[in-house]
Amino acid sequence: MTLDTVDAGTAQFLNDVISGLGGSPKELQSKYFYDQKGDELFQQIMAMPEYYLTNCEMEIFRNRTPAMAGMIHAHEAAFDLIELGPGDAQKSIHLLRYLVERDAEFSYVPIDISGHVLQELEERLGLTLPGLDVSPLEGEYLPLLERASDMTDRRKVVLFLGSSIGNMEWRASRKFCEAIYEALNPGDLVLMGFDLRKHPQTILTAYQDPAGMTAAFNLNLLARINRELGGDFDPDHFEHYASYDPVSGACRSFLVSLKNQQVGIAGKDFLFKKNEIIKMEISQKYSMEEIDDLGASAGFQPLTFWKDSQSWFVDVLWQR
Repeated sequence: MTLDTVDAGTAQFLNDVISGLGGSPKELQSKYFYDQKGDELFQQIMAMPEYYLTNCEMEIFRNRTPAMAGMIHAHEAAFDLIELGPGDAQKSIHLLRYLVERDAEFSYVPIDISGHVLQELEERLGLTLPGLDVSPLEGEYLPLLERASDMTDRRKVVLFLGSSIGNMEWRASRKFCEAIYEALNPGDLVLMGFDLRKHPQTILTAYQDPAGMTAAFNLNLLARINRELGGDFDPDHFEHYASYDPVSGACRSFLVSLKNQQVGIAGKDFLFKKNEIIKMEISQKYSMEEIDDLGASAGFQPLTFWKDSQSWFVDVLWQR
């Protein structure tokens, strides 16, 4: 397999994998977790009792949707509701249903790198909310956000839930928020979810669950590389490891090589020493002060926020 014999998406995947494994330390990009199997595993992770994030944000949407809708639809003007990484929309569907039932004039534009996710989401919404105008876009968030922003002249409301912003390093999260700001117009809104700092063990257990679901989720990326890029990883020769630093607020996931080994991918060989790690994912946890600073540094004006009953999670509303 070479870059000139595959489609653009596979070529980018291959290029990112080769580049990441050629670095020091080796790393793989977490956005590639989400093939069909990865989607299924992540749905199972979100259902685990240890993975508190889903339940916390779900509580917010169940209880605060009228307040959210009131802020979003305050002027009763038509708008586009753009969701980055919607998954199965199990949280945002509360907001979608509320708006549809009140005859709000809006279109729903889910953006996701996974075509499988978008297809299932569109089918589901067609059954549960048949009156909803859905225009899915498959690909990277920021380029498609710019495209979605140009589709109509209506006000834009961007959803970025699930603490997905936490999957970025600090510098990357700042650039990401700045890019969202630049893609929007004055008066546009952003509703973003953040996982808050809390007891370190509570956080670590969510990413080092006893059932091993997070381990399977990480190891599945090796299987995907084998299947789509012709790799010869043996997932049994790697082990998942998670760590949490309460000083920086960074929870990180790694795969650890259990032996000296060589892995081939598309004609290139990569040597792994015993106990060498592959960086897989970061899940940054925030204080309210850090959230305010992130929004302000991008240029946003904070409007309000909603927390769950334990104050473990927060959804903040910013305005351009």
